[in-house]
Amino acid sequence: MTSDELAGEGEVDGAELILSLPEDVLGLISAHLRPRDLLALSAASRSLRNAVSTADKAWLAQCRRLLPTASHLLAWRAALAHSSLAVCRFLHSAAPLLGLWAHQNPELGNLVLALPGFLSLVAVRSIPQELSPRLLWAPVFELLADHRGHPAFLFLHGAAHDSLFPGLLSSSLHPLANTLFLEAHTSTSTSHFSRLAFADRRRLLNALVAASRLTLPPDVATAPLFARSDADLPLLAARREAMLRLHSQSGGGMVRRAEIEALLIGARKTATLPADTAGDKMRLRRSFSVVAGFVRNSLRQMVTRSASANSRAEYAHPKHLPLDEFLRAGESVGLSLRGARMRLSIYRNWPSMHDNRFVLYKLTTQAPMPGREYAGLWGGTFGWPPGRPEDERKPGKALFFLLLSYEEDSEGKLQLIATKVLEGTHYVVHPNGSSMFIVRVGEPSTETFPWQTDEESRAVEIKRSFAGEGIATGYGFRYPGSKPGSLFVLLDGRLAFVWRENKAVLTLQRLDLEDMIRRGERVPSLPPIPNFAYLTKSYSNVFAVAPGSTSFPASPRYS
Repeated sequence: MTSDELAGEGEVDGAELILSLPEDVLGLISAHLRPRDLLALSAASRSLRNAVSTADKAWLAQCRRLLPTASHLLAWRAALAHSSLAVCRFLHSAAPLLGLWAHQNPELGNLVLALPGFLSLVAVRSIPQELSPRLLWAPVFELLADHRGHPAFLFLHGAAHDSLFPGLLSSSLHPLANTLFLEAHTSTSTSHFSRLAFADRRRLLNALVAASRLTLPPDVATAPLFARSDADLPLLAARREAMLRLHSQSGGGMVRRAEIEALLIGARKTATLPADTAGDKMRLRRSFSVVAGFVRNSLRQMVTRSASANSRAEYAHPKHLPLDEFLRAGESVGLSLRGARMRLSIYRNWPSMHDNRFVLYKLTTQAPMPGREYAGLWGGTFGWPPGRPEDERKPGKALFFLLLSYEEDSEGKLQLIATKVLEGTHYVVHPNGSSMFIVRVGEPSTETFPWQTDEESRAVEIKRSFAGEGIATGYGFRYPGSKPGSLFVLLDGRLAFVWRENKAVLTLQRLDLEDMIRRGERVPSLPPIPNFAYLTKSYSNVFAVAPGSTSFPASPRYS
């Protein structure tokens, strides 16, 4: 027998050994593997592929690692024809989108959390607010799984409580996505939405939401978006089925090109200038156009004299794709969500964000570990005694959310940086993404904590302290300064940063934002496009709040 034959026989024996294992044993082994390991095993041979794909207990063990709540897992499997593989596929595919997302505007904070729904991913925004026992939130979008477990069906939230706007998740979801783009796609070709001018992108998205709006039945509109208890699971299962039907009946939100073109023309007519001012402004615009045309032609002549024939062709093409050319690529057009991996400029754990793209940016949330115990999301208020997010005894205190992360400075020394991601003041004090304080982990503070007792009149015990600097007035709003201070770690687990000069104190406690949202209060959303990404510069709360809530009404001021 040749070596090749022996090798082939060994491979068959190995496959047969795995195939001979009881399914319960295979499930126990699977609990110590990753989904990619099972997929690699299934690629070894046709018999293994069939065995692994039908080994429900093996995939059920994977699901338990990703969705530990047993009752939810059983309900999800029932909704997908009892297929653990389909449930695992959804959990694994949606994992890159879970977590915190943000945008620079408004400066008070634009913090979005993507959390599991019912075979769905639900993105909700934390509303800037004062201290309250219930966190206010508004839905932004949902992604529903199809029958195979792929997160495919998009619903934008916005405007009325019973309105949704269907679309699709782009098939090119990057497994390490750090940006989420709201775009339009055509029915027959690859989308070139990003090549459109900003004004055309905005007009097209507004036209699409106007044409694709769905009105939900009352029972669907009032159903929860995610489970607050096991009692919500039947309601969520019924809601999912109803939404899948609505998505199918609407053609996935695809709108005929002729209808979109008519809406665009109508919007252009509506935006026409009044007769008394149109003439003067048109004449002024023509004057500017003449000057701009002269400069443009002169520059083109200078460039083309020194350019090759290939360069000439490049300069001849317009910078932006015309909107009518984009629409001609298909018979219909619809909304889409695209998760991409972009090279971002990041400073102190805050990405540099564009103000002309309908996009959300992923925030890196570090996990606590030995030596870096304080990483993660924290919340709290200024002043002593401190307030708590669930405490009604301290009304009027602005609630701050800070994302704490560790980073080495230029000398290789470890720092703890507290980045502001949400501010509940009436008018913004510090820019979104500001470093509220930075402390040097290897340098203990020599300062003493200014107060002896806490809000319960108990003695304050300090576990450890660090020296650092806290944010202060600097060169204008955009460029704050810093002043010395100390971070104190209290024995009860809270953190308190104290500015040395004025003894101002910011007290924080670790937050479980997902749990706070599940126990929180839903409030109305903005219209769907600004509800996804609010691009207008603003220094106060622009997001809708429920009447009679503890938050203040929106009163935007624009720069």
